Amino acid sequence: MLLAMAVATGALAQSGNSPATAQDIYPLATEAERERFDRLLNELRCPKCQNQNIADSDAPIAEDMRDEVYRMVKDGADEQTVVASMVERFGEFVHYKPAFDTRTALLWLLPAIVVLIGLLVIVVIVRRSGNGGEDDGAQLTEEQRRQADELLRRQ
Repeated sequence: MLLAMAVATGALAQSGNSPATAQDIYPLATEAERERFDRLLNELRCPKCQNQNIADSDAPIAEDMRDEVYRMVKDGADEQTVVASMVERFGEFVHYKPAFDTRTALLWLLPAIVVLIGLLVIVVIVRRSGNGGEDDGAQLTEEQRRQADELLRRQ
C-alpha cells in the first residue's frame, strides 16, 4: 500500500501538476541576476498588503511590481536604480529600509529617544528612592519625637 502511494505521488509530481516556481515564471540569464531579483522581491513591500513583500503577495499590484522589477533586472538595472524607481512610483512605503532624511528622521531616531527617556526615568527614580540605605540627615527634633510618641500612645 505504501509503495502504491509513493508511486502515485511521484507520478503526480512528474505530471506537471506541481506549482510553477519563480524561476519558471521569471527566467533570468545568470545566477547573479536571479539573486538580485530575489533580493529585490524580498526588499520591496506590497503597497496593498501592508507588511508583506512583493515576493509573497498575491495582490495584482504586487504582480505588476514583480513584472517591473523583472524587466528592469533583465535590462541590467542595478538594485539602487530599481528601488529608486519603485519608491518614485509608489512612495517610500514600498521600501523596507527607508533612507535617512528629514522625512524619516523621526522614524530612525524615535527608538533611541525612547530608550534615553527610559534610562532618564530610571535614574530619577533611583535617586529619589534614597542613597541605598545611607543616612541622609533627615532626623527628628526632640519636639517632633515627643509628638510622635504621644500620638502612638493614644492609639
